[in-house]
Amino acid sequence: MAKTHAHVRNLDPVWERITHEGQQAVVDEPLLGGLVHACVLHHKNLEKALSYRFAAKLSSNEMSMVLLREIADEAYDCCAELSDAARADIAAILERDPACHRMLQPILFFKGFQAMQAYRLAHFLWSEGRRDLAYFIQMRCSEVYGIDIHPGARIGKGIMIDHAHSIVIGETAVVGDNVSMLHSVTLGGTGKEDEDRHPKIGDGVLIGAGAKVLGNIRVGRCSRIAAGSVVLEEVPENVTVAGVPARIVGEAGCSQPSISMDQTFKR
Repeated sequence: MAKTHAHVRNLDPVWERITHEGQQAVVDEPLLGGLVHACVLHHKNLEKALSYRFAAKLSSNEMSMVLLREIADEAYDCCAELSDAARADIAAILERDPACHRMLQPILFFKGFQAMQAYRLAHFLWSEGRRDLAYFIQMRCSEVYGIDIHPGARIGKGIMIDHAHSIVIGETAVVGDNVSMLHSVTLGGTGKEDEDRHPKIGDGVLIGAGAKVLGNIRVGRCSRIAAGSVVLEEVPENVTVAGVPARIVGEAGCSQPSISMDQTFKR
């Protein structure tokens, strides 16, 4: 009976789906067989696959792939929240990104997902006091992915970053669960102030392309920030803000804007 319970606990439908999709991808495009095997099919679980992808993408002459895999493997072994967050991120991308049709895609091709998992590893190291190593990962993410997320930032689960060019998230920023953002979003400060200086984004918020949220201000849950907006003041829950500087232009339009991804509004 104990073996049966252990077997049930070890079932992972997410990983089973990813490996099935990987096998089919090799059949459909044999030229990608090496990539798919290296990134997915050679591994026994999602954590090992994520560790490999992290190390393969961010290794350099300054830090070998072997060392980065050891760092990532240790983190995944120590912190189950990393695995939970990765699965939630994959599910969020599949649900919200119309260009994503398989769970395999984020692992192989989507730099927003890959950079988010690298940030999560850097944040774990930051929390463990290994801050120089966390800074190294931040630097490599900026160089490789064009995404600059400070390892001290606190970001929830179910995050979808679409396209993911030029994302900047500052040290004291807080991002809730189930947030969606598009390219060129900045969650930044307003000057050289120290301490708590970055935005606090509530659960379920949708942040449009090119939006800038600056300063230690709160954006209420399930609100929308229109593309190109500059937000300098607090945003209530369930509203849409737009403009430079941003002003309330209406309600959020639905109960879950980050999931619906509807960026239109009527004045």
